[in-house]
Amino acid sequence: MIYVILFCCLASVAGAQTGVKLNPEAGGRISAGVDKTITRGLHVSLEEEIRLDNNFKSLDKLSSTLAFKYKVHNNVKLGFAYVLIAPYKSSAKEFGGLRHRLYFDIKGSIKRGNWNISLMERFQWTYRMGDMNLYQNPRNMLSLKSRISVKYKINSVLSPYFYVEMRNVLNAPTIAAHFNGEVYLNEEGEEEGDPGWFLKGYKGCYINRIRSAIGIDFKFYYSQKVGVYFFADYLNNKKVDANSAGTKLKSYTRETGFMATLGVSYVYVF
Repeated sequence: MIYVILFCCLASVAGAQTGVKLNPEAGGRISAGVDKTITRGLHVSLEEEIRLDNNFKSLDKLSSTLAFKYKVHNNVKLGFAYVLIAPYKSSAKEFGGLRHRLYFDIKGSIKRGNWNISLMERFQWTYRMGDMNLYQNPRNMLSLKSRISVKYKINSVLSPYFYVEMRNVLNAPTIAAHFNGEVYLNEEGEEEGDPGWFLKGYKGCYINRIRSAIGIDFKFYYSQKVGVYFFADYLNNKKVDANSAGTKLKSYTRETGFMATLGVSYVYVF
């Protein structure tokens, strides 16, 4: 309900909200890693990944992942990982704004012959370093990913798959203000500060990405895996531009668009 009220209020003010259609873009991912069996059902893995954007013309970021997976049941796996992300700023030609990420997931699967259907839920926490306007970008970002996958094992080498994933932002900015034509009022109907939109905090929740993917895994010599995949993202990001005190919202923008990504991965298993 608050989003309906907010939309109506913003629509009444010229320039308060704008919708931005992002141009379709293509990117790429290249990753290499190792997967070690510690004991029956427990695995540890290390992966290095390079991401490209701007139609493969620019380096987007580098990431390093240390992950643990444990099979608690034939149909249930738990996962935990730490990820170090180094975004690359093309304009400055340098890395900056490191991010630390932790995630925990649970995956349930059902096997029927050569078919494998699975559902995964992943809670993700990302901590952003560096200077920033905390009223525009919270330092701690929380999200929940939900993925359903279907995989088919053709033989001991080839396994194609398909999945659909939704990402929910759990601490999106919320805005509390109403416009009566002359002044801005808080939820109690009282004037609050200078005319403008006021940030209430980061308690909002919405789906900001839907991903559809297809891929195929190749397994060689029981110890080496190569994956090739393609996915398309529908993006729906809410952006705020606020003053440094968090008392006035300068603009509220919703960016929508598509991005396609082609990736290749390599894993050595031992």
